[in-house]
Amino acid sequence: MRVVRSLLLIVVIVLAAPYVLVLTYGSGHPVSTLMLWRRLTGAPMTRTWVDLDAIAPALPRTVIASEDGRFCSHHGVDWGALHEVIEDAEDGEVARGGSTITQQVAKNLFLWPGRSVVRKGLELPLALWIDLVLPKRRILEIYLNIAEWGPEGRFGAEAGAAYAFGRPAAALSAREAALMAAILPNPVVRSARNPGPGVRRLAAKYVIRAQSQGAPGCLGRNRGAFSGKSGASPP
Repeated sequence: MRVVRSLLLIVVIVLAAPYVLVLTYGSGHPVSTLMLWRRLTGAPMTRTWVDLDAIAPALPRTVIASEDGRFCSHHGVDWGALHEVIEDAEDGEVARGGSTITQQVAKNLFLWPGRSVVRKGLELPLALWIDLVLPKRRILEIYLNIAEWGPEGRFGAEAGAAYAFGRPAAALSAREAALMAAILPNPVVRSARNPGPGVRRLAAKYVIRAQSQGAPGCLGRNRGAFSGKSGASPP
């Protein structure tokens, strides 16, 4: 009986830990589980943190337009999009991505890649909690700094921009931002550095979509390309 209680206590602590950690993520440079895994296993990993104000406005605007058009209005989970994905699966159609940016932050920070009912069950309430305790600007800032954006463990917009275009994230053009957004589902197979026809088509679509949607209101005013501080992330 004591062993069972100890195991239950461990499970509770493991499940509660992400909710406590999120409370500390209003500042600092969080790292993803995949980043930690690569570091622990000795695999290459590159990430230089840049604040949202130090990223070209085209990138957050295009990422929202391509990944999560209702980012500013939902509360961590886009229930309408999720319902559509479920209906498509029931109809036998190929499942589309229904995860919001906040859900991807929850997954990247605390969970594991791949699709499973268990992971999704953990991800949804965690995304709601993240949206409750962190501002939208901070959620997007974390996402842009923990997303994988290139082969050999290149994480974050700064590393992705440097690899693909040889320039900092602050200097990205609208087309370059769209190319980076187009590879987000699979940055190891897809390339912004040497984009294939499919990536180029997606990027052209995302440029138009971002322009039509305009600047996301929930992010406030971007104070200029070089107004934020940047620095290397902690090991």
